[in-house]
Amino acid sequence: MNHDRSKHLFDKATHLVAGGVSSQIRVLEPADVPLFFTHAAGSRMWDADGNEYIDYIQGMGPNLFGHSPDFINEQVNEDMQKGYIFAGQFERELEVAEMVLDMIPMEDATVRFASSGTEIDQLLFRTMRAFTNRPKILKFEGHYHGWMDSVNWSVHPPLDQAGPEDAPVPVGESEGMNPSTAEGLVICQWNDLEKLEKAFADHPGEIAGVITEPILANTNCILPKEGYMEGLQRIARENGALLAFDEVITGFRVAAGGAQEMLGITPDLATYAKSMAGGFPISMIVGRRDIMDYIGDGTVYHGGSFNSNVMSIAATYASLKHIQERGSDFYKDLNEKGRYLMEGLRDISKSLESDLHVQGVGSVFAISFTTRQEITNWRDHARNCDDDKYQQFAKEMLKQGIRLSSNGRTHLSSAHTYEDLDKTIAAAAAVLPTL
Repeated sequence: MNHDRSKHLFDKATHLVAGGVSSQIRVLEPADVPLFFTHAAGSRMWDADGNEYIDYIQGMGPNLFGHSPDFINEQVNEDMQKGYIFAGQFERELEVAEMVLDMIPMEDATVRFASSGTEIDQLLFRTMRAFTNRPKILKFEGHYHGWMDSVNWSVHPPLDQAGPEDAPVPVGESEGMNPSTAEGLVICQWNDLEKLEKAFADHPGEIAGVITEPILANTNCILPKEGYMEGLQRIARENGALLAFDEVITGFRVAAGGAQEMLGITPDLATYAKSMAGGFPISMIVGRRDIMDYIGDGTVYHGGSFNSNVMSIAATYASLKHIQERGSDFYKDLNEKGRYLMEGLRDISKSLESDLHVQGVGSVFAISFTTRQEITNWRDHARNCDDDKYQQFAKEMLKQGIRLSSNGRTHLSSAHTYEDLDKTIAAAAAVLPTL
């Protein structure tokens, strides 16, 4: 597969853009060079050399309906004729808030909009600390809540630096991070209630809240063990801490009500981004009214010139309206396609006696290489998954016209067809014996 034009453009980019890319994960594109794209539609993308791909990155998750769906284009085009950024309120914003609160299982809740998952999680942490008047946030290894210094710790820590199993130490994900920010965190292993109990016992009266991906999409798309989320909620309440779900990936992707609906657990607060606007930048915090009032009355400061801009609100309105009009059929179809692909890959893996492993929920799942039946947390992944082999697999799949993410996370869209899925399974059948 020829990538000469992308190579030329990337060489130019390295003189103009730091590293040639505008997000660090893009440098890990499973090609011989970070690819440049000319256009995308539905489940497909085309690069600067004219190569066509079935895309399972889908913007790292936001493109729930595939690339550039007509119903979002039309709504955004219509609304943006009236202006872009008002730095003021408009009625469509309230319509979106009403739709959100109708879909998410929280009762007596309010919302606040922003522009990215990273920034909305920062607002979440600030609000939890203000409401409880406590200094620390408990986060789990393997969970990602944005790239800011205050939380970009122990996302994928090397095990020789991560500390004891029952008392992990914060490991920064970048040079240049303020080391004092680690003091505001308590790091814990996920999916283990005994270790969670110990973390609270070791920090009595200090933990303002617990932040968790309710389905661990940033590590193997791990589901919580039976009873774990119930136990997590109980332990947080017993210790006077808030429970927050980071639904930046799972929100509006796994179900209309997100992971809350799927798991039957309602947290005190939750954050959303990615899928809610079908590819436009927006994020949102939703929470109990008594907590959100701290934002509402200005006790917790929150600003942002681009918050609830016309285009992003229009895209969110179109996305949620589309989901509501389709009803339960939308997620039934989406998750059935995902499960079809998951089972197809598992069958191929078994027939070829490969260690390819698939884990997840249909609309979002992870591909890895391991002999384990199930991966349950970050350390489990780090000890047992062959990340180099996955990178080789993704690189060879790209040559077959299948674009997979560098971290193994696979996103289905409603635009993917069963023909796309069959081609993907056939490509895996051709690639696996070569690894």
